[in-house]
Amino acid sequence: MGSPLFLIRDEPQLFVAFVIAVIVGITFHEFSHAAVASLQGDQTARSQGRLTLNPIRHLDPLGSIALILAGFGWGRPVPVNPTALRNRRFGGIMVGLAGPAANFVVALVSVIGLRIAYPTAGLAFDVPFSLRLLYTLVAVNVILGVFNLLPIPPLDGSTLLSIVLPPSRQNIVRFLEQYGIFLLLGLLILAPNLLTPIFQAITRALYGLVGLPIG
Repeated sequence: MGSPLFLIRDEPQLFVAFVIAVIVGITFHEFSHAAVASLQGDQTARSQGRLTLNPIRHLDPLGSIALILAGFGWGRPVPVNPTALRNRRFGGIMVGLAGPAANFVVALVSVIGLRIAYPTAGLAFDVPFSLRLLYTLVAVNVILGVFNLLPIPPLDGSTLLSIVLPPSRQNIVRFLEQYGIFLLLGLLILAPNLLTPIFQAITRALYGLVGLPIG
């Protein structure tokens, strides 16, 4: 994903739609981590005011700026105490999957919204802002959902990896914790389109569920 700033001059509505979609995606992502952790018995996030859909509680200032400038960024990680979960292993897996799952749910709801409100519309230059927003919500949330499943710190996939790997393989997790940020930056810089086929496949599947072509 390149810098969204180029949209300001040529497609200001699309830029606004992107910003809104990012805020919605990050908010539901982090809220879902907090909600599932709370349901599993860990009240750490609740005590720190993270069990809310208020975006201000979930947006990281630097991560938000990076998203606008570079097209990638991050929210404020939800604090989780694994020892407080009712089931440390499966509870941890549920908490880790909650964020990406929420993004896929937001994308699905947006696709359903498109199907109901604009059953024959395509993404042209003269479409309503609401249509642009729904398309952007789908795209951004699919990207957030897939990207966060990568087993590279600080993404959710790394937490899942540490839970499912046996003790004899935890050295992999320790290696990723030490060098994961460099692997992640290398992926974003050297192979920015590596995950594009996955994004496209999931997006096609979501549109296909409601009988819509990709806009």
